[in-house]
Amino acid sequence: MQTTYVMIKPDGVQRGLVGEIVNRFERKGLQLVGMKSMIPDQTIARTHYAVHAERPFFEGLISFVTSGPVVCMAWRGVDAIAVARRLIGSTNGREADPGTIRGDYGMDMGYNMIHGSDGEDTAAAELALWFPEGVMEWTQDGQRWVYE
Repeated sequence: MQTTYVMIKPDGVQRGLVGEIVNRFERKGLQLVGMKSMIPDQTIARTHYAVHAERPFFEGLISFVTSGPVVCMAWRGVDAIAVARRLIGSTNGREADPGTIRGDYGMDMGYNMIHGSDGEDTAAAELALWFPEGVMEWTQDGQRWVYE
């Protein structure tokens, strides 16, 4: 089992897509082990996006992600990182495959509604940053109908 970090960004929250996005992850069979809503401060946003610090869009990205509430989530399942990224779709909504979150709801590169960890190291760092209290350990009875 793998745990990954997924964040619904301010545009996804403002557009009222939280329920739809959560529903897609649940229907896929991933287990929600952490969830909270917050308005990120500059420190957490800059830490999260530090890999982009030298890029010209960095300050705009920080301004965007701190502009309103985000929904922070931890999802668990077999190959959860890759599964989540396939559900999310390509960064540019106009190019994302239909059936993905960005393909169905996105039209822009910047306003792309959702973030998902891109690897195990990234997921561990992002989960530690956004969930310093840790995530839940619980048994989801329905999981016996997801995996053989």
